[in-house]
Amino acid sequence: MGRAGFSVQNTDKPEEKPRLKRHYLLRIDSWIDSTLWNAGFRAVDMWEDITIFFRRFRVRGWKKLFFEVLGEGMTLGTAGAVLLLALALPAFEETKKDWRNRGDFAVTFLDRQGNVIGHRGIIHENSVPIDELPDHFIKAVLATEDRRFFEHFGIDFMGLARAMSENARAGGVVQGGSTISQQLAKNLFLTNERSLERKIKEAFLSLWLEANLSKKEILTLYLDRAYMGGGTFGAAAASQFYFGKPLTEVTLAESAILAGLFKAPAKYAPHVNLPAARARANVVLTNMVQGGLMTEGQVIAARRNPATVIDRDEAEAPDFFLDWAFDEVQRLAYRFPDHTLVVRTTIDMGLQHAAEAAVESSLREYGEGYKVRQGALVMIENGGAVRAMVGGRDYGESQFNRATKALRQPGSSFKVYTYAAAMEKGMTPETTVVDGPVTWRGWSPQNYGRSYSGRVTLMTALAKSINTVPVRLAKDELGLDAIVDMTKRMGVETPIRKDKTIPLGTSELTVLDQATGYAVFPAGGMQSRRHGIAQIMNYSGKVLYDFERDEPPAERVLSEQAMSSMNRILVTIPVNGTARRAALDNGIVTGGKTGTTQAYRDAWFVGFTGNYTTAVWFGNDDYTSTANMTGGSLPAMTFKTLMDYAHQGIELRAIPGIENPLPTGTRPQAIAKAEKGKTDAKTIPELVRPRSLSAESTRILRDIQRMLKDAAPLAVDLQTTASLAKP
Repeated sequence: MGRAGFSVQNTDKPEEKPRLKRHYLLRIDSWIDSTLWNAGFRAVDMWEDITIFFRRFRVRGWKKLFFEVLGEGMTLGTAGAVLLLALALPAFEETKKDWRNRGDFAVTFLDRQGNVIGHRGIIHENSVPIDELPDHFIKAVLATEDRRFFEHFGIDFMGLARAMSENARAGGVVQGGSTISQQLAKNLFLTNERSLERKIKEAFLSLWLEANLSKKEILTLYLDRAYMGGGTFGAAAASQFYFGKPLTEVTLAESAILAGLFKAPAKYAPHVNLPAARARANVVLTNMVQGGLMTEGQVIAARRNPATVIDRDEAEAPDFFLDWAFDEVQRLAYRFPDHTLVVRTTIDMGLQHAAEAAVESSLREYGEGYKVRQGALVMIENGGAVRAMVGGRDYGESQFNRATKALRQPGSSFKVYTYAAAMEKGMTPETTVVDGPVTWRGWSPQNYGRSYSGRVTLMTALAKSINTVPVRLAKDELGLDAIVDMTKRMGVETPIRKDKTIPLGTSELTVLDQATGYAVFPAGGMQSRRHGIAQIMNYSGKVLYDFERDEPPAERVLSEQAMSSMNRILVTIPVNGTARRAALDNGIVTGGKTGTTQAYRDAWFVGFTGNYTTAVWFGNDDYTSTANMTGGSLPAMTFKTLMDYAHQGIELRAIPGIENPLPTGTRPQAIAKAEKGKTDAKTIPELVRPRSLSAESTRILRDIQRMLKDAAPLAVDLQTTASLAKP
């Protein structure tokens, strides 16, 4: 029985376990159901309570419309603020750098002949604490630049509204709405580019400055960093330059002149235009009275006895070049223990003045007709020395260097890099390619005249600037990587965007990039070795850096065959191509290429002789279109003006791979015929470069210079020298 009973119990347990399991599952299911139902009931009850609570705030009629609009405005405003912040984020990357330290370099710059041409670095004068500055100077600056400086948080909406009102009343821009914080943000982190994106970055960075610096620190940095004309930076340096005294000792009349310089230092620089500076100072005094910072009785003496300035030489410094050269010095000399330096640059002041005059005369005579306001130019001598640089029309108005920092589309002038890659691959100027409709990844470029010529040689295609041919070369023969690699090898430092449209010049470059790349052709296919610093010395005369000694020799970029082929094509363009206005006088053979971008926003001519390479650009800072200006018009004419001047009285060099078939004093018949038929453009007055030395004398002097440079240093007996020095 016991055994049988035991057997019965074992058979019952498996039946009871599933029942217990189902029981627990039912209890869990019931708990979940009841919990969810109670939670839902409580949520509905809570929502009803909330609705009843907010019902008391419900408005009707016109009030409802007001609050609906306000709510939508807050929503859109929040979304807009997020969008603006996203646009400003790249600018905040600049704040991570050591932006406070402008370096402890004190650099005196010399031109290629050894003449002092300017200074950069801490030689601009040390900062003066705000508490030590004259009260009337601070008041003059605030009354003119930012009356509510100590009241706003970086952006002055009241001041902006007042400026907009005054400008609307005057029918033009007579007041600016930027605060001192905004102007400092631009000086520290941004450029003078006139664009909405820059203004957005400026606004956010001004808020960042206000959050991280005190008002006194912001004002101190502003007074130290602003350009004040005459090649000076900062109010302390301007005080020494114009009045020969420390900033702590300036009078009210002198303070008014200094405060008036912040708006337009070139226009109101007293050493250049004293009447304009005094008129501007009178406006500053009026601002002080209107702002309640001084009474009319306190300023009347300054009105009746305006400040006088030290008589200074009006020779202009090559400021755009000096800014670039100072950056180069800091890159090269950071490892040297001496930071008080004398730097011999490569600039030729005769060519620099000629370059500035060529750009300015072109803009003055043709700028209004072509609706163009800015130009830039870089000139490099064969060997890589930068001889002239024009970064804009007026350094006092805008210190943004358009020659080294402005990224502009090169248009057809970029095609030389595509053709150079093709020549390097084994093609020749006589290689034929079909000029016809071409489609690449859904893109179908067209020629300028929307017509096709069928099978053409590469020489004809580049001379006539046909668009379909370089695209076809990139698509079928080269690939984008080969073109991008060629630009890097030729010295272009700006990263090239890998895009199917780059064969037509859609990837932005600088003017300096273009001059560097094209200088490879007259260099025989070797690196152009672009440089602006020849030597760096300390004040003891020790040479710390010498370009010829410390830089590696030039490497070959293009094979001789590719170089010769490219030069054969490029020298035809000023004769029967798109750059006939760039052809030089006296039979000097010239090569080069024009470039015109979409909607006529940019116009280029980059050309060379055996002696010099020059890149010329014209356009507008705000990217507005010009009046159908092409690279073969104003840029080519400006190139000719400068290069005709530069080639007088020098030993002419041949372009590698090209034999000059023209006797001296003659010009190609094609050019003469083209100029004879021109009636659509005036002739730019030619600059005359007086001959100071014959070509033979110049050659002898250069030989003497070379021998002195290569000569071994004299052995000096230090003991004998010391004994002779004793009394």
